[in-house]
Amino acid sequence: MALDEAVLRGHSEAQILSVINAGLALGGARSTDVLVGPGDDTAWLRVRSGAALVTTDAMVLGRDWRDDWSAPDHVGRKCVAQNAADIEAMGGTTTALVVTLVADPATPLAWVRELAVGLGREAARAGAVIVGGDLSSAGPGVCVISATALGELPDGARPVLRCGARPGDVLAVSGPLGRAAAGLLLLQEDRAADGPELVGYQQSPHPAYGDGRRALEAGASAMLDVSDGLLLDAGRIAQASGVRIDVHTAALAPDIAALGAVGDRGTDCVLRGGEEHVLLATFAPGDEPTGWRVIGAVADGTGVAVDGRDTQGGGWEHFTVQQE
Repeated sequence: MALDEAVLRGHSEAQILSVINAGLALGGARSTDVLVGPGDDTAWLRVRSGAALVTTDAMVLGRDWRDDWSAPDHVGRKCVAQNAADIEAMGGTTTALVVTLVADPATPLAWVRELAVGLGREAARAGAVIVGGDLSSAGPGVCVISATALGELPDGARPVLRCGARPGDVLAVSGPLGRAAAGLLLLQEDRAADGPELVGYQQSPHPAYGDGRRALEAGASAMLDVSDGLLLDAGRIAQASGVRIDVHTAALAPDIAALGAVGDRGTDCVLRGGEEHVLLATFAPGDEPTGWRVIGAVADGTGVAVDGRDTQGGGWEHFTVQQE
């Protein structure tokens, strides 16, 4: 099938799926736990631990990516990363994903193929495989990609929830903060050349897979991934656990300094920027894994503070943040 000029319209599902499956194969993901993969009514998987983690997330053209900012490979990688990060946030390992594509029939087949390549590449990086999904047509200009990820915990382990933080714990993060938000600002201002690494992280975040399991093994008391902003996500742990969390900006100085391309907005990117997908967790003091940084503390009380001062709001909310 010639792809350079072709669009989805006029092609059968079988033809489109052959393009998608070829793209996934280029991604390189393989698993002996997939007994039946794409091509039947459902996938058939071996679940070694006897229990599964399940999560789902969707991406919408114009809300979660723009085609003039992101290549289809970026979109596929980002779709997998944000789902796999949720599995990581429970202390698990992603094993498989199913993906649904809802698209305008005028969508180029070449775009769909490169989307599949990105899906396959990031799935392979996470140690997972794409095992199936669904296709549907949509109105002009519409494109929605939804993935459901399956994951497993180590034998006998229980997931790390949001509700276990205890007064006296420390708050720690597994990686840098603010990169995706700073990259978005640069894209919005047509200044991508001023911070290509920041823009690259906005286009396709790359979580450090395995951090969730290391946190579980270190005894994390609560954990989630930073998808909607540090303060908002810390607030979710605080609310679920019935505690107060104080974030220390001095510990965030390296993150802020790395965002020089956005000037004095770096602090806001670090505190409120989403789509980072690093992990935020609480531990008994000294128990945080190697490579994690302590950025705050857990105390009696409620809510989130920054350097001892109460804070309200901040972060991404789908239905309250002004969208253009």
